[in-house]
Amino acid sequence: MAPKKAEKPVAESSSQDARTARRERRNDPKTKVAPVLAKEPRKKKLKTEQVKPAPAKEADEVKPAAAAAAKAEEDPEKQKKGSTVVIEHCKQCNRFKVRAHQVKAGLEDGVPGINVVINPEKPRRGCFEIRKEGGDTFISLLDMKRPFKPMTDLVMEDVIADIVGKIKSAPVA
Repeated sequence: MAPKKAEKPVAESSSQDARTARRERRNDPKTKVAPVLAKEPRKKKLKTEQVKPAPAKEADEVKPAAAAAAKAEEDPEKQKKGSTVVIEHCKQCNRFKVRAHQVKAGLEDGVPGINVVINPEKPRRGCFEIRKEGGDTFISLLDMKRPFKPMTDLVMEDVIADIVGKIKSAPVA
């Protein structure tokens, strides 16, 4: 059999006296502390629906002549200065995003006047692709499964240098 527990000595003051003392301390104005307010319950975040723009009216379609002329002047300058590079990366994992932003920063530093766009359309799953808008594809890694070995094997500095070299050597149309 298990040994019996030793009995605790009985305190001279009863539990009733202790409760009374606590009650008195609580009501004492000297020891009053500001009451702690209950926290407000967290509000649930509602999923926001994407708002589609209203269809353009006829008045909106007609632009002033000055605005149309300014836009026409910008287009040839963009074509002369540089081209647009599209980086498409999957949103499945943060590794894609880090590499895409690294390539964007490297291209903008290496080629002045280049436009780099990341995910202009909904990206494909497991995709990391760098291409020139309207044609030339620099890197195309499609349908990758975890752990994304083909992408992790890339040395991004070399990739950036290679793309910059191809863009600079390409004839300007």
